[in-house]
Amino acid sequence: MEGIGFKEASANDSVLVQGFVTQDNTQIFSSMQIDEYGIGYISLSTLNNQVKGLNFEGVKPTIANVLNDTYGLKRPFMYMTRASGDYASETVEQLVEAFVAFLGTTDASDIINNSGAIALPATQTWDDIKANHPVTNQNNSGVTVRFGGSDSIQKVAEALTNAFKPKAGNFIAEHDHTGSGDAFKRTWDPAVKDTSVGKDVGFSSRPFTASEIAGSDVEHTGQLAWDAIVAIVHKNNPVSNITAEQLKGIYNGTYKTWGAILTAQA
Repeated sequence: MEGIGFKEASANDSVLVQGFVTQDNTQIFSSMQIDEYGIGYISLSTLNNQVKGLNFEGVKPTIANVLNDTYGLKRPFMYMTRASGDYASETVEQLVEAFVAFLGTTDASDIINNSGAIALPATQTWDDIKANHPVTNQNNSGVTVRFGGSDSIQKVAEALTNAFKPKAGNFIAEHDHTGSGDAFKRTWDPAVKDTSVGKDVGFSSRPFTASEIAGSDVEHTGQLAWDAIVAIVHKNNPVSNITAEQLKGIYNGTYKTWGAILTAQA
């Protein structure tokens, strides 16, 4: 909703057109196979030829166009770690540093892509850089690293830690995802970070705000991946392209028929 200029709908369903239905990726995908007049949105990773994925602002929804920054209906998956020296132990800090390094490898890229997000380009493997992180060679089965933040990233984050644990001495990965806003609060906010809900790594499914960056340290943040969204319709729908303004108009009730969209495009 923020990506189409309808930010107020992110937290307030009452501004949406009457009759909207909330469904998950699988349900909305199934609905658009039979509903010739409907529209929904799904992650790019689940798009196939059983429905029509609309171009956005004239750009086709493809991984290549997400990565070359021409496809605009997307959001970054970000991470933030605690400050240097601000961990329960030196071992935890070294494991976090190793995990962040792992995120930039082709090993992690495969996991990210298989989990429904779009990985950033990578060329190194974990084997190429493992020697830089000797902490991963020791038995870490009694060490807990705490992960949290965005629940939208939880599936990706858990897949990454499940793959990394056996490469890093079988540490314990504790996941507690309570929203993007907690990525900063639970890793840097003095009032929160050292409580029982504090985290070592926080994830955000949006860019960090200026106040969050100012309150932390840009060197301890980075991008994990992209999440791309595609507006989908029935295969028989004559519309093939949609703009942000038109999507907002559909969801707020300005446009009530596909004919009105075609007229606007003409």
